Amino acid sequence: MESSHVDCSEQVERRAMATTRYTDEEIARRAEALYEREIRPKVEGENKGKILVIDIETGAYEIDDDLLQAAHRVRAKNPGAVLYSLRIGFPALAKMGGSWGVAGR
Repeated sequence: MESSHVDCSEQVERRAMATTRYTDEEIARRAEALYEREIRPKVEGENKGKILVIDIETGAYEIDDDLLQAAHRVRAKNPGAVLYSLRIGFPALAKMGGSWGVAGR
């Protein structure tokens, strides 16, 4: 019996992970500072529960119900962007169980 092998490597687009000079902690610190100082007052009221993706170097951001859609739009503006995402009005982007806590409670 002959074995058939299909090489899928040509069908898959490969992308290298972006490298950054920032630590995870620095990315979070910069993004949270940008959000609190410049973005939150503009977006929180009408976008609670939506996902916000921030370019931590330029301050550009996008809001969407879908994380990937928002990230793609930010990356379209700056392909090398260092991104940070959060759920507007909530302490975490996602949950693994239990209930949502609300920021500030």
